[in-house]
Amino acid sequence: MPGGKLKEVRTRIQSVISTQQITKAMKMVSAAKLRRAQEAITQMRPYSLKLSEMLSNILSGNEGDLQIEFAKKRELKSVLIILITSDKGLCGGFNTNLIKQTRFLIQNKYKEQASRGKVEIMTIGSKGYGYFKKEAYPVNKDFLGLFFNLNFEQVSKAADYAMNGFLSGKYDSVEFVYSHFKNAATQIITNEPFLPIPKMESVNAEKNKKVPDFIYEPGKKEILEYLVPKILKTQFYKAVLDNNASEHGARMTAMDKATDNATELLRDLKISYNRARQAAITTELTEIVSGAAALDGN
Repeated sequence: MPGGKLKEVRTRIQSVISTQQITKAMKMVSAAKLRRAQEAITQMRPYSLKLSEMLSNILSGNEGDLQIEFAKKRELKSVLIILITSDKGLCGGFNTNLIKQTRFLIQNKYKEQASRGKVEIMTIGSKGYGYFKKEAYPVNKDFLGLFFNLNFEQVSKAADYAMNGFLSGKYDSVEFVYSHFKNAATQIITNEPFLPIPKMESVNAEKNKKVPDFIYEPGKKEILEYLVPKILKTQFYKAVLDNNASEHGARMTAMDKATDNATELLRDLKISYNRARQAAITTELTEIVSGAAALDGN
């Protein structure tokens, strides 16, 4: 192999080493962020699940007694899809799978509404916005920066937008598309209804075949008017935290795989370089010997 080719391989080896150092650093950063995000969702999830169970029990025991506006089902004319993605890439197929799930919902479940332009997408995370801004669907980008300052107060503003839109009749259905965090290596693409509140039988109701009866103080109406919006905002916050932890898990896994791939590529390049170098040395020795033999012959 000519000297120019050897130099090219050396340059590639140095490039791969630099890339490997970057992927290692990104893996460590993602691992640190994942630890904090995982603690947040682990602490939040039991609280959110208990509130959801409480809300289901309230709805199950509220047959015709008191109408809850957030639980009213209407003719499905307009839809809001809340798509939660990440702001940054380098996390494998994480964002791509979320976008595919959103497109699947639009093209199948909400095909009729989409044909009339009645499907709006609220994008949380710039990757989802970057994709759907090129499409024909209305896209809300008011809450793109939630992950820069992730807290309950900021997320509540996004929840208020969806809830007020449902109450005003702008949307007849609101649905989440996000990634449910299971562990660092597993994220489950999830779509679940947000509004109207789905009515489900509670565990107690299934066991006892009867709906539990609650005593409300100061009154059922006052309690529900205060409690239901709080529970809905908590569910919204839980979905955002789930997606945040999933993003860091996906990125950490992707950077780990990239580091392993760089190690394998380095091994192959070094073998190729050593073989080429040995071939070049052998060629030079052959030329020297041949030259010496030619001089002796003369």
